[in-house]
Amino acid sequence: MCIALIGGMDRLGKHYLEEAERAGVKLQFFSTSENNIAAKLKKADAMVIFTNKVSHRVKIEAMQVAKANNIPVLMEHACGVCTFRNCLECLARNCH
Repeated sequence: MCIALIGGMDRLGKHYLEEAERAGVKLQFFSTSENNIAAKLKKADAMVIFTNKVSHRVKIEAMQVAKANNIPVLMEHACGVCTFRNCLECLARNCH
């Protein structure tokens, strides 16, 4: 399973990757706006968006990709490692 994490803090990137590895998933981490992010997000099985650390434009673009490709999305305001861990657990239980 591949999860795209949009938003979050650069300094926590290593910890997000560790949590994803512990959960047995591949993680794509986008902490800043990137060119052609839509093409990269299409490959994800699920998305987690940390809304307090991402621009409205990127959030809207991610939601459009998710809707067009039927990708489940979890949105959280907080961007801590515990929040990400909870999102991974929720995705594992299919409670999105």
